[in-house]
Amino acid sequence: MFVALRDLRFARGRFILIGSVVLLITLLVGFLGGLTQGLANANISALTPFHADRVVLAQPGMGKTLSFIDSQLSEESATAWSAAPGVTAVEPLGITISKVTAAHDREATVSLFGVEKTFTSISPEQTVPTQDGTLVLSKRAQAALHANPGDPVTVFGHEFTVAAVSGSAEFSHTGVIWMSLTDWRDIVAQQTVKAAPFATALAVQADSSGDFTALDARANTTSSPLLLSLMAIESFKSEIGSLGMMLGLLLGISALVIGAFFTVWTIQRSGDIAVLKALGASTASLVRDALGQALVVLVIGVGLGIGITAATGAMLPAAVPFVVSPVTTILPAVAMVGLGLIGAAFALRSVIKTDPLTALNGQNN
Repeated sequence: MFVALRDLRFARGRFILIGSVVLLITLLVGFLGGLTQGLANANISALTPFHADRVVLAQPGMGKTLSFIDSQLSEESATAWSAAPGVTAVEPLGITISKVTAAHDREATVSLFGVEKTFTSISPEQTVPTQDGTLVLSKRAQAALHANPGDPVTVFGHEFTVAAVSGSAEFSHTGVIWMSLTDWRDIVAQQTVKAAPFATALAVQADSSGDFTALDARANTTSSPLLLSLMAIESFKSEIGSLGMMLGLLLGISALVIGAFFTVWTIQRSGDIAVLKALGASTASLVRDALGQALVVLVIGVGLGIGITAATGAMLPAAVPFVVSPVTTILPAVAMVGLGLIGAAFALRSVIKTDPLTALNGQNN
């Protein structure tokens, strides 16, 4: 690293430029990663805490895709799952999106989650209503309605009482209001002017001994592990697909840009490399020297970029769906450094293949 460190001190401008580019790309990756997780949480944070082995939805009709909003499960389907071997718990979950009104005509669009009192076995951290006519508001729903425990809230002509405010659950970019499954069915029946379904989904706890494929066929359902079931939320699927592709492209571009910078730098150092080889330096030591120099530049640039991202993200208002977490800071930092080193490694072919006599003759000419 002796030559590498001396080169860093001698050519400060060149490496400040490279470090600045690394910093800017890291900022882009960090902000996009934080935004991606923030938007994801706004879609799925109501479901991710579930301690469920499988989530069951109604089998979609011809030409339709699997969807939480369109799913309508019958009581017969739920009974088939409850009686299946290997299934230890089945909790029905009703989901619909509706406008609700609080005092002073405050109105908000929310997701209504209908559950039984026993739903805490699936989601222990979440407070749920213990009796009909009461609601539990998520923090986002409470902020939109300015409703506190004891206040009345009107849902589709029905007046309910807020029992508690609990959790930060969101579904499809709306705050969540928890109500009893009976109340949920009454609301849906009025909205659709027909009999309400038994539930939208089933949260199932089961061991691996069950034949879920055969069970799905008998019950006319589609089941999947919790994380895979999240793809049945349309907004989540489209947003994560687009943002994930952009994030992947940014990481690929970062490797190419950093590799291009170090390729030019290696060509400029061909005379120094030739001298070092002529003096007996091994190829391995030159590779370590070059990658060590790249690592120093990457660590400084990526570290500053992630630090700025975390500091700025922490100051953003709550309305901006941005998350500062190890997944949006440490993980992108490690990926940036790793991809940068891969890009720099491709630039070392000239170091490995350089013939000292040929390189020195080229310098003399």
